[in-house]
Amino acid sequence: MQKSSFSIYNLLVYFFQKKEPIQKIKAGSVLFQEKDSVEYVYLLLKGSISLGRVHLRGKDFILKILNDQELIVEYQLFKANPQYQFYAKTMTDCEMILIKKEHFEEFIKNDPEAMNALVAWLSTGYLKAQMKCQDLIMNGKKGGLYSILIRLCNTYGIKTEDGILIDLPLTHQELANLTYGTREVIQRALKDLREKEIITYDNQKFTIKKLNYLKEEVDCQNCSFEICGLN
Repeated sequence: MQKSSFSIYNLLVYFFQKKEPIQKIKAGSVLFQEKDSVEYVYLLLKGSISLGRVHLRGKDFILKILNDQELIVEYQLFKANPQYQFYAKTMTDCEMILIKKEHFEEFIKNDPEAMNALVAWLSTGYLKAQMKCQDLIMNGKKGGLYSILIRLCNTYGIKTEDGILIDLPLTHQELANLTYGTREVIQRALKDLREKEIITYDNQKFTIKKLNYLKEEVDCQNCSFEICGLN
């Protein structure tokens, strides 16, 4: 395989795995908080991590959930004395490579293939963010929930006899944090979906039995999984 065919994630793993040890981090660990000075860029090899912000009133908003083989760069690149814009917390036990910010930026600046791959990765992330904003603005709280469930299916879905299992444990509160709503509103919407036999919920995992119902309700455009994901 030619180097130019690698994603930015694969390029970083290829270059840094021989230089940095794999770190094992327990579930529930905070990698960094908002406004912390940036020290590392993180290569997630295994596990799940939530990125979010805490409102002044204490409300927790989850902006995205990353799962296996992801790059975590949550600051303004190439800026003097940058700060993290969000918090990062492990949802499961994780394995990752920690890359010093200075080493990461030096690698990017000195490797044209890495720079091109980073730009492609950032542009995809921008489109994902725009699409999520569109869904939440145009479809309201209930439609926002439906959109998040569709994205969860795209990112974590496993086809089963009963439907699409979202293979990621989520509490109602975490789902509310993802949709920027309250737990009470989300619980009512989920109850309605269960009564209509659209979804089931067991052991903190959702199964979507009728995905087309959710898609029709939000006028889903069937974007590619690369754009319509949760990460």
